[in-house]
Amino acid sequence: MEEPNPELETFRQQWRAEVSARAQAEPNKATKPKATRRPPPITSLSSNIALKPFKEDEDHVEPQKTFSLDGPSSPEEHARSSSSKEPQSALDHYEKAVERESQGSLGESLDLYRKAFRMDHRVDQKYKNKHFPPSYFRSKPTNPNPSNTAVTVPNPAHHSLDGPPQTIKQLVAGFAGLNIEPAAPAIEGTPAPPCPLAELPEEILVHIFQELAIVDVASFVRLAQVCKKMAYLVASEEQIWKRVCLGSEVGFGAMHYQWQREVLGGPLKEDSTDLDENFEELEPPLSKEAITEALFHAGYSASWHMMFRLRPRIRFNGCYISTVNYIRPGQASPHQVTWNSPVHIVTYYRYLRFFRDGTVISLLTTSEPADVVHYLTKELQETHRNGAAAHLPSIVMQYALRGRWRLSTVIDNPDADLKDAEGDVFVETEGASSKYMYCMKFSLRTAGKGVRNNKLVWQAFWSYNLLTDDSGEFSLRNDKAFFWSRVKSYGGGA
Repeated sequence: MEEPNPELETFRQQWRAEVSARAQAEPNKATKPKATRRPPPITSLSSNIALKPFKEDEDHVEPQKTFSLDGPSSPEEHARSSSSKEPQSALDHYEKAVERESQGSLGESLDLYRKAFRMDHRVDQKYKNKHFPPSYFRSKPTNPNPSNTAVTVPNPAHHSLDGPPQTIKQLVAGFAGLNIEPAAPAIEGTPAPPCPLAELPEEILVHIFQELAIVDVASFVRLAQVCKKMAYLVASEEQIWKRVCLGSEVGFGAMHYQWQREVLGGPLKEDSTDLDENFEELEPPLSKEAITEALFHAGYSASWHMMFRLRPRIRFNGCYISTVNYIRPGQASPHQVTWNSPVHIVTYYRYLRFFRDGTVISLLTTSEPADVVHYLTKELQETHRNGAAAHLPSIVMQYALRGRWRLSTVIDNPDADLKDAEGDVFVETEGASSKYMYCMKFSLRTAGKGVRNNKLVWQAFWSYNLLTDDSGEFSLRNDKAFFWSRVKSYGGGA
């Protein structure tokens, strides 16, 4: 039998004493009442309850937080609480994207927009129906920006509340009472530079604009881009447009409705005969001025501006160009074995330049416009007659043909009214030899949205034999329409 360890026995006695003392202390603690702390009385549901900090000492005091039974007590806390909520539906993503866009976070808003449209491609319509129902627009509130978004930030919540947009005519009419505003000073706080045009009476200003329109109509029209007052004068000053229409500089005074020259460019002889039997010894029923006045009231709503834009006319500050491309089969080489025959792509150009005296230059060549248009002049045409001056860069003019032109009238279309009878162009040029003459008929059309009457469409093309008095019609299978192109070296007239 082993002897007891005195140290172990001493540890056991101490442990038993501690357990007994702890067992006696627990019943006394259970019978002792706890000290409870009553909260301060609540006077109203909207009052704030201040809680004491959990820990205070001399060195650090935690700030007290105020809570409301009704939720966040400030708009900032409400915004933080709403923004912290993660969006779930497509509409939630879209609304949060609008909010982020109004705050300037364009990158985050773009991601939210993409998520919203990925979930529902019609989420923008749902957003509009929720925030801007039809009854909202009928009420016409005074705030044009219901989302309070910055004007510089694009927002789908921006909507026009003033009804349909104004037309150009209504918009320009609103500029009538404005004045020409001088330019702003280069340095803020310094005097503005002088503006002599702003001090001129309107009558003198109109006279200046009229002189400009006679020289260059395009420059006169570009004045509308300077300020609103000039835009109003350009669009509504009918006396300027009347002078342009009736004048012979760029208007209808320069149009010809009868032959004015011989085919070769000489003066028209009294005993000369025309190919068009309708014009043999016939005078037009009305003069050019009388036709223009009649069309002003009947055909173009009593607007000189509209007449100048819409009425068919020939342009003299450029040339008409037709680009022709077609494909023809080639012949295979007899010394080479091939499965397929070669194909040739043929490209050539036709040029027409009209002059105010009733003459025209016609040219058929393979040279591109950049190498031709600057040489389409009567002087170079005469220089290169019969192959002379072959060393000059304008040698392409040796193939140019002389001719004449006129516009159609009611004599050409007896059954049509005065306005519909116009729009056709007749051109006669010299032929390949002295016994032939080429005759062409075109219709003036419009290509594009900006410029009017800038296209010549083929109607007929035939050759007339002066000796045998017979004609033969050419095929127009490959020929294309002519398109007008402005050339600055020709001058500023329209």
